[in-house]
Amino acid sequence: MFRFSVCSLLTAVSSFALAASPALAETETEEQAMRQETVVVLGARQAYRGDFDTLEIPQADQLIGEDVLRNAGAIDLTQALDLSASVARQNNFGGLWNSFAVRGFIGDQNLPSNYLVNGFNAGRGFGGPRDLSGVESVEVLKGPRAALFGRGEPGGTVNLVTKRPTFETAGQARASAASFDTWRVDGDWTAPLSDMAAIRLVGFYEDAGSFRDTVETLKYGATPSVALRLTDRTLLTYELEYSRQEIPFDRGVVAVEGELGRIPESRFLGEPGDGPLEADVLGHQLELQHDLSDDWSVMLGANWRDTALEGFSTEPELTAARQRLLVDGETLTRQRRYRSYDANYYVVRGEVSGRVTTGPVSHRLLMGVDTDRFENDQVFGRARAPVLSSNPTLAQLQAINIFNPVYGQYPLPVPGPLTDRVETQEATGVFIQDQIALTDRLEVRVGLRYDDYSQTLENRLSNSISTQSFSRTSPQFGIVYSASDAISLYAVYGENFRPLSGSDFAGNPFDPNKSKSIEGGIKFLLAGEDLVGTVSVFQIEQDNILVSDPANAGFSIAGGEAESKGLEIDLQGRLTQTLSVWMSYAYVDASLQNDVLDPDFALPVEAGSRLLNVPEHAFSLQVTQEAELAGRPLNFGGGLVYVGERLGEIGTNFELPDYTLLRAFAAYDLTPSLTLRAEVDNLTDETWYANSYSQLWVQPGTPRSFRVSAAYRF
Repeated sequence: MFRFSVCSLLTAVSSFALAASPALAETETEEQAMRQETVVVLGARQAYRGDFDTLEIPQADQLIGEDVLRNAGAIDLTQALDLSASVARQNNFGGLWNSFAVRGFIGDQNLPSNYLVNGFNAGRGFGGPRDLSGVESVEVLKGPRAALFGRGEPGGTVNLVTKRPTFETAGQARASAASFDTWRVDGDWTAPLSDMAAIRLVGFYEDAGSFRDTVETLKYGATPSVALRLTDRTLLTYELEYSRQEIPFDRGVVAVEGELGRIPESRFLGEPGDGPLEADVLGHQLELQHDLSDDWSVMLGANWRDTALEGFSTEPELTAARQRLLVDGETLTRQRRYRSYDANYYVVRGEVSGRVTTGPVSHRLLMGVDTDRFENDQVFGRARAPVLSSNPTLAQLQAINIFNPVYGQYPLPVPGPLTDRVETQEATGVFIQDQIALTDRLEVRVGLRYDDYSQTLENRLSNSISTQSFSRTSPQFGIVYSASDAISLYAVYGENFRPLSGSDFAGNPFDPNKSKSIEGGIKFLLAGEDLVGTVSVFQIEQDNILVSDPANAGFSIAGGEAESKGLEIDLQGRLTQTLSVWMSYAYVDASLQNDVLDPDFALPVEAGSRLLNVPEHAFSLQVTQEAELAGRPLNFGGGLVYVGERLGEIGTNFELPDYTLLRAFAAYDLTPSLTLRAEVDNLTDETWYANSYSQLWVQPGTPRSFRVSAAYRF
């Protein structure tokens, strides 16, 4: 059934797209097109990218531009990724980091999801959820990317393109007020300092309440950058990233006997007396690009990022032998925890890209080398209740009544030491990619990367050190056929790997997680060159997933296997000169392929069980209409996000219900310089749940909310 449907759909799309007029799609607004034109003049390019049009790339990519992000009301990365149906929300660590799965695969659920910044692996660490104030666009790069980027997840990766100087003077200040006592200001100003230098200053400040009882957040940051045009062919760019966030740790609500909705979605089950956790980021990114000729360029870059996360939390106990809620249905046993996490990450890279012809065959080459080091220092303490069989007191249980909570009822215990370790990962990689034009319509892509990796884990509690090192080769093979100027067909095969932290019962390091992926699809242009779309099918196989060791309790082995396969349809651009659309649909069938014990509680998990928090069906739609009112521009529209049922706890049949969220927005230019905007999210006030880790850690979604803002351009 699945194969027949996919083939039929691909055939239908091919026939329709062949009738489209040949050209390249341009979906930016006039302002974006001017900004893009300026970047071309400066010669700035994305790292690890090469020079390819959309129809020439044998993989499915999504570019979420600034206008789409603004109309979606996206302020942080999680909201932006809701626009891509291929991306599923995962356990967000009490609201303290971004966590997502692309095509079903998440990676290490005990760490934030990694993402790229301008092509750098710059999202690692504990800096809190990523704000979008300094981000120009968000790219969802689907499929295996290890042949260029190195270790990672096979489902794809996310790249943030930041705002940088444009050598033109422009600025904007925006102030907004939203539901739950939320206030925010943003600033963005760029100007040339001379013919050779330009600057851009971007910053934000937000003081926000919440629909969650007692939960308030404070965050602010800045991403200033400088560009130096050293010669007509040489551009040097420096960017600083600074942010600070104060966020109370919030595990959400609980399901009582597997049933959600027994307590209000606003109910906070932690302790306000813990105060917020503090997340800090200080990062630097430096890039030098030199065009050797019209066909060849060299790019050198370096990135350094230091992050820290510290604070206390009180959160539900997950072990059944200690959890009184499982006995009386109202008294929740909790733990108190202390975390002090520090991480620093640096990467240095260099690459050369260009074109060369050998006889009748042309080549577009991309080759380079990079080296990086990630140090993850974690101190973790815990105060935990005794088992219920010992008849502990309510104070020992750190108990709270979920139906009638009283905060601060018992003294907050002092967490004792549980984890004190530092892990250091170092890697050096060499990569080459060649896209070969065999004919005017047929191109083949061959990519290969070699990585040399080492890992050291120092356990300061046990005074022990374990190390491992290995090398891996990651190949990629792709083919692109241009059926016309408006349609191309592609197929690609790639392999990925990801190192695993820790060691087994015998003290031996784990073999890395490995995966193989295959993908095929059609890319097309429609509606007078203004719509670009992709239909893709994929299958991913992954093994060496960490699971519990059945012979040694409390230890893990790399013995799990999983598979993800599915269908994606993406469409974006203009239906008419005044009507724009963004549409993304994904069917993802992601499941375990062998019987295992889950890595946390050793619960049996059967082959065929779905992967956590991954819906089979997801859909995102956004429509924007441009009009005039009293002779001035008026933009309005709406959006829809649908997420299907998801497994909510490993080893059980607990599921999160599906949800549909509607939103509406309107923006009016009161003067040529002043724009007023109004937005309504969750228009129907639907009760929904964003993600979960267990029945006792379930994140409720925001109810209906409003935002009004004013933006002044200067």
